[in-house]
Amino acid sequence: MKITIVGCGNMGLIYARAFLKYNIVSKENLLLAEKNENRKQELLKLNVGEVTVVNDPKIAESDIIIIAVKPQDFEDLATELKPILNSAKCIISIMAGMKLTRIEQALNNSNIIRAMPNSPAELGMGMTAFTANKAVPIEQIRKAENLLGTTGRCVFLENEDLLDAVTALSGSGPAYFFYVVKHMIEAGKEMGFDEATSAMFVKQTMLGSFHLINNANKSLDELIKAVASKGGTTEAALTIFNEAQVGENIQKGIVKARDRSVELSA
Repeated sequence: MKITIVGCGNMGLIYARAFLKYNIVSKENLLLAEKNENRKQELLKLNVGEVTVVNDPKIAESDIIIIAVKPQDFEDLATELKPILNSAKCIISIMAGMKLTRIEQALNNSNIIRAMPNSPAELGMGMTAFTANKAVPIEQIRKAENLLGTTGRCVFLENEDLLDAVTALSGSGPAYFFYVVKHMIEAGKEMGFDEATSAMFVKQTMLGSFHLINNANKSLDELIKAVASKGGTTEAALTIFNEAQVGENIQKGIVKARDRSVELSA
């Protein structure tokens, strides 16, 4: 198999390294197409694949072409890519908010798969949802699933519109957890801990809580109730959260993120 990654920024490089780690492709068959000259020099030093320009005719030799550029850079890129592509090539886009029809029209190619990964992909613990144009054969969808699965879990969605919800829920999701952790650490500092000690308490508590969610065979409400005894310290905190409608506002915020994703992809 030959693979080209067009736009090898952070996420593009994550995929390149994952493909090599799992022997999906060899360095010799991995083409990294980059427009920025400084980035090209950095990629050459990293030695994770053959580095080239975005209009290299060799891109046409690849079985799968992954487009990992910023959405605002796509229109200019499309004019350079379009002449060297043919309809047999499978294209995987990880550009946020870029709809299948828009990519198809810009590249004159109907074999388009659209994916939405998130930042924990860097550790192989990402969550990716993907969808495909109806013209994409099932064998190419399976290949895409294998590729995207190298960075964590992935789910195929038949309804492309749901990718806006994915963007809000898991694409932006890490920032929500970072936000909560940040403020828990700040609370620890306010109560007398230095930052390192407060961070240790909060991060280990978060890690342990995640494993409880996954392994305790209890609902989230049951897990909350098990910690929040009546009249106790946890109930005191939860009372403040409920009075401030923290839960409802988290849900509203995520829905607002979904709505913004819809606006950006229009």
